[in-house]
Amino acid sequence: MLRPMTIEPEQQIGVGTQDAFQRLWTPHRMAYIQGENKPTGPEAGDGCPFCGIPEMADQDGLVVARGKHVYAVLNLYPYNGGHLMVVPYRHVADYTELDGPETAELAELTKRAMVALRKASGAHGFNIGMNQGAAAGAGIAAHLHQHIVPRWGGDTNFMPVVGHTKVLPQLLADTRQMLADAWPND
Repeated sequence: MLRPMTIEPEQQIGVGTQDAFQRLWTPHRMAYIQGENKPTGPEAGDGCPFCGIPEMADQDGLVVARGKHVYAVLNLYPYNGGHLMVVPYRHVADYTELDGPETAELAELTKRAMVALRKASGAHGFNIGMNQGAAAGAGIAAHLHQHIVPRWGGDTNFMPVVGHTKVLPQLLADTRQMLADAWPND
């Protein structure tokens, strides 16, 4: 006679079998982990997504706002909900390569992004910065981009700290529309 198997709650016994663990699957992140859509070289024609996004419709490219020299776009692999990037249209790798108008507009769109994020989501604070070069952590080092990451009191919990997983409560298309609607047009 077969006896039923007794499983301890912590024991992993296979895919699809119930146990005490709740899983949050994030298969879309595998594209980021494996480096899909990363440029194949330093030139604009080498598959740079930041060069291709401006050619797309705002909704398809997740573009929130466009300026003359730079644009604001949602990060496809966000650290937090509403994680924006301000990106020059021109394919340059280093901040020192920006000209005066590009630098000024990058700063202006960063300010507008903060205003929109506060208005749309009540952000309490921000992490703003650039990773210059692969050694500094730039995922796409060949094309400069500045991150604007909204933060809220208590937004760091066990999921990102222990589980290495971010829970995003809204689809990127919905976040893009919310921020585009809140974008200041001064």
